Amino acid sequence: MSTRLLVIDDEESICEILKYNLQKEGYEVDTAYSAEEALEMDLTPYDLFIVDIMMERLSGFDFAKRLRNSIEMEDVPIIFCSALNGEDDTVMGLNIGADDYITKPFKISEMIARVNAVLRRTQIARRAREAAPAAAAAASDLEPQIVYQGLRIDPNDKVCYLDGEKISLTKTEFEILAFFLNRRNRIYSREEIIRHVWADDVVVTNRTIDTNITRLRKKIGHYGNNIETRLGFGYGFKEKD
Repeated sequence: MSTRLLVIDDEESICEILKYNLQKEGYEVDTAYSAEEALEMDLTPYDLFIVDIMMERLSGFDFAKRLRNSIEMEDVPIIFCSALNGEDDTVMGLNIGADDYITKPFKISEMIARVNAVLRRTQIARRAREAAPAAAAAASDLEPQIVYQGLRIDPNDKVCYLDGEKISLTKTEFEILAFFLNRRNRIYSREEIIRHVWADDVVVTNRTIDTNITRLRKKIGHYGNNIETRLGFGYGFKEKD
């Protein structure tokens, strides 16, 4: 699909010069000789507006304000092209919402470069907006990391870090540690640990639980002291200063 531009200027010669040269660049270009004429057109197909400021009735500034107040058109880029070359004029144009401001007389090569640059920025911004919902949806599928001081579990990559260094845990050790860190400051019976960590069809003895927790304590360094044993009850991970 070709990129459509609308040139709005009450000087017919300016409109025709811009139309001719921008069409040579591959753009589809229409013209309007006043802001009023432009506002009577269907503006939704256009990808960029090149707008003169000093026109007889409705100025280019007024046209831009109306565009920026329209939900459909608020993001379509505008380049002001005007004989007004004061700093205040440029600032006003940019504050209204113009994407660029070029003064007359201008070089065709400069105008083409400005048009290309504005459209390139607009396309990048549009792709970013379109990608945002997909990125948000992907992010929403991720589980939050589990962190306690220098101990961190990434449940998505199934990796555990100790003070920033990756440590090697078996699947069972990983699941036990994740269970404990998610439910700190409480003692759990062996039966509760089995129910949360092992599959229903796996036979697990008390000895298996004790062995896995002993190995886990050694692998997580000084945080092994946070895993407490209550004889006759079970195990839990307690926060400590």
